[in-house]
Amino acid sequence: MQRAARLSEERGWPVDTLKSTSTALVLLFANRPAGERVPYSEIARCWAPRMSAPRVVDVLTDLDLLDDDRPRAIRTWIDTKSGTLPPGFRDDVRAWLLWMLDGDERTQPRSQASLYVYFGQVRPLIEGWSSTRTRLREVTKADVDTALAPLRGHQLRNAITALRSLMRFARKHRLVFADPARHLNVGRDVQRTAMPMTDEQIAETPAQRLVVALAAVHAARAKSIRELTLDDVDLANRRITIAGNRQRLGELAHAVLLAWMEHRRATWPHTANRHVLVSRMTALGLGPVSHYYLKKHLLLRGVHLELIRGDRVLQEALATGADPLHLAVMFNLHFTTAIRYADIARRVLDGRLEPDTRS
Repeated sequence: MQRAARLSEERGWPVDTLKSTSTALVLLFANRPAGERVPYSEIARCWAPRMSAPRVVDVLTDLDLLDDDRPRAIRTWIDTKSGTLPPGFRDDVRAWLLWMLDGDERTQPRSQASLYVYFGQVRPLIEGWSSTRTRLREVTKADVDTALAPLRGHQLRNAITALRSLMRFARKHRLVFADPARHLNVGRDVQRTAMPMTDEQIAETPAQRLVVALAAVHAARAKSIRELTLDDVDLANRRITIAGNRQRLGELAHAVLLAWMEHRRATWPHTANRHVLVSRMTALGLGPVSHYYLKKHLLLRGVHLELIRGDRVLQEALATGADPLHLAVMFNLHFTTAIRYADIARRVLDGRLEPDTRS
């Protein structure tokens, strides 16, 4: 109980959270030999009034007494999502998702976020094909072209990338006779304009305003925003360090950060979490907000962070004469990425490329 009290003090747990956590620990350690680990599955079955399982896990982890016997959540997600597909497609798609998750001798594993995005792109295509096809090997080049025809801009690029991955996997593992997506090309010269967002989308929550401002002003990626800590922000000197790149804090981002910090202090005055962006759950711990937290506050509300970020980089390229070195230094970009943005900007400035307003 002393360890629970110490963590409660360090991390600013409410009194009720400490009480319920202590009650759960008493129940879990009753009749258990000293030093024996507690299985996570037993925590899930433990009944204690208003128990917070994550806080119990925090204490057991700190004591090195947690036996985490959970199946990886991503594997459960794969089984659940692939199970919603038409019967003739589900096993092939499940095998593809597992291959992306685990990798093989020639392929690096993909991130969980990539799996979410890729599945989201191929699912509507498969559901459309299922009205005339019973399995993946029956899908033709014409089927692929017909399914992709209504898509434009980033939606088309994302769908092509995901579909090519699926079909390459299927061809490699002899699930299809030929790759019907082999002819597809993502392309590299599509220029995007700023996202048309309403005032309601931009101003819906303090967290949303902060994330959008960091992407729009500093071209920050979602992962960098999630991992941003209080030590990375110097409001007095108007400096911010994003993904190791120290830069001047823009006026908009400075104002939004000030408002967010006031909201943060008022809402979670005792939190020990050093991340700038915290939520009701992470305020009780030390970790960053989840990928889904940003998805809930942005993508599900019609705000596409990567598009905003890309538009910011392109805007800077147009304003500075398409200098790739400037872009690489300012936004901490790989030089090949900076060259690509600079090339797009030059073509726009020369009148050789018109904005793609469809994306």
